[in-house]
Amino acid sequence: SMECFGGTGIGDDRKYQCIDRFDFSQDPAQVSMIENDWKRYYQAIYRYNELISREEQIQWNETNSKRGTYMGEVRGLRGMTYFEMTRLWGSIPLYTLPENVNKPQATPEEIYQLIFEDLKYAAENIPADAYPKAEAAKYDGRMTCYAAKALLARAYLFYTGYYGQEHPACSKADALMACEDIIASGEFDLVPEFKNLWPAAAAQSAEVGDMETLLGTYAGDGNIETIFAVKFTGTQDYNGNNDSNRWQVMLGRRDLNVAPYGKGWGALSVNPEFVALFNQYGGPARLNASIIDHAAEGLTSDGSYSKMRETTREYTGYTIKKYSPLCFADGTSASKVDGTGDFQTQNHQDFVIVRYADVLLMAAELGSSDATKYLNKVRTRAGLPEATATKENILRERQFEFAFEAINYWDVLRQGLDVAAQKLECSQKVFDGFVESSVVISGARVKATKGLCQIPKNQIDLSDNMLSQNEGW
Repeated sequence: SMECFGGTGIGDDRKYQCIDRFDFSQDPAQVSMIENDWKRYYQAIYRYNELISREEQIQWNETNSKRGTYMGEVRGLRGMTYFEMTRLWGSIPLYTLPENVNKPQATPEEIYQLIFEDLKYAAENIPADAYPKAEAAKYDGRMTCYAAKALLARAYLFYTGYYGQEHPACSKADALMACEDIIASGEFDLVPEFKNLWPAAAAQSAEVGDMETLLGTYAGDGNIETIFAVKFTGTQDYNGNNDSNRWQVMLGRRDLNVAPYGKGWGALSVNPEFVALFNQYGGPARLNASIIDHAAEGLTSDGSYSKMRETTREYTGYTIKKYSPLCFADGTSASKVDGTGDFQTQNHQDFVIVRYADVLLMAAELGSSDATKYLNKVRTRAGLPEATATKENILRERQFEFAFEAINYWDVLRQGLDVAAQKLECSQKVFDGFVESSVVISGARVKATKGLCQIPKNQIDLSDNMLSQNEGW
């Protein structure tokens, strides 16, 4: 979105620039961008369908059965996965059985029929007390009825916004009720101070082994605001054990460890235009918790700063803080308490998919009678004055509350392609190494591609002519 640019290193391929600019002429070799994501999503779909297809063969207990919980979880995960896939690629093959066959692309209406049915099934069949929030240390990361309800509302808002029509499988009243149910449950609340939602924002410099000081005032994994998160651990290795947050290393500054921020590969440099908007509307508490300002935080005086600048593409002076890796005072990775962790493979910050703040703002947007109350609960936490719950105010609030959380792009896209083209269009000065350059994102490209990703050419070639490339690619 307009939050950040592709970045990475000046010697890397330009795949991230292709994605960022909706244009694979940035690197014509990238004809199968994000193919691994396509494959892994469909591997997941196959596994969901394998379990779902065997439901009647399972011997369920006559009493205290876990049938509703387990089948609700798998249906909720399938609905979420298809939602992510269709937002990325639009029309895709739809599988409801564990089949190894080529299929043509289904229509968005057909895909969303399954998404809404699956999420409603999960919301209705996973008991509210299946994974109590009070025992988050044990259950955090599970698909719950509340996670399914939040995702239902998110899917409704995207479908009706992007496609400009209602879907018979989910009404606005359904989506609003889902949010109100979460709010009324009393299971969730806002973490009182925004910065405490993020390890790097709450961190303090600490010596090796002193993880408690390093994490500072972090509210912890599975905190009261987390409705659904992807869990990671710090035990990944190079032998196929992939359970750590490999995306997190992409966001660290290249070759620059300055405690508490760890190094990485320099992806997603923050757009200065977004920083300016954040300064105007987002509030300093959220701004300081969301973005590392290299100059303001004194990072430019470190001896490794020049090397980082020399090797970084699309440098702007700003880096994402919410998901920054961490390091100890001596520069060693904090992925393990004793400082022996691998900075590349063992970052383990959870990725939060839905927060309670999102539910409050979705409920406000969907027309709750408490819309203004919900909006101002979020604004008060951010240190901002109260405002009226107009759609414009709610969408602006979302832009800064959820910066860098993989939400804002979809919020922009669901406002219509004309709005998306205007908001995503950009011409911004950056630096490739020490050489001045620019990032130019064309609104015409947003429209030409309809904001969708390229379907990997390798998959089209394997499809027996059943897959067609998305427009504009």
